[in-house]
Amino acid sequence: MTAADHHRPIVEMPPPLSLHWQGEDDAARFAARLAAQPGIANAFIALHGDLGAGKTTLVRHLLRALGVAGRIKSPTYAVVEPHQAPGLAIWHFDFYRFNDPREWEDAGFRDLFASPGLKLAEWPNNASGLIPVADIAIYIEAEDDHARHVTLQAHTPQGSAVLQGLNTP
Repeated sequence: MTAADHHRPIVEMPPPLSLHWQGEDDAARFAARLAAQPGIANAFIALHGDLGAGKTTLVRHLLRALGVAGRIKSPTYAVVEPHQAPGLAIWHFDFYRFNDPREWEDAGFRDLFASPGLKLAEWPNNASGLIPVADIAIYIEAEDDHARHVTLQAHTPQGSAVLQGLNTP
């Protein structure tokens, strides 16, 4: 038995938050609640789910709720799309086509993740080992064409504060 077996973690993370969305309106309402959380401003949120699960749709609703105007493109081919909301820099990453770790350094992603602002990453597993630990991981599972099961897991104290805020009515 190690010392770790005898001690509780220094920071207790809240249990995962489980949600059920019946359609895109539920995703939009959730995005508005998420956007209202103070800890979101400098958070890193990792989005997990199969193709078509609704990751990009959630990001679009979140960006609109944060005040981003104009066209919101998917970064599937560009890997990252920058956005600006009032007083907030936002970077939306999509690592679906990411396959060369040299791209990480060449593109300056390390600098982006180290800078202030909200970072949203789809397909984060394709850049594992390069990206930092997500404050919040969001897992979206399609149940049918409209319904989604969504699980949020905090991995940092900042993510924990956001989840606790979402649990407060």
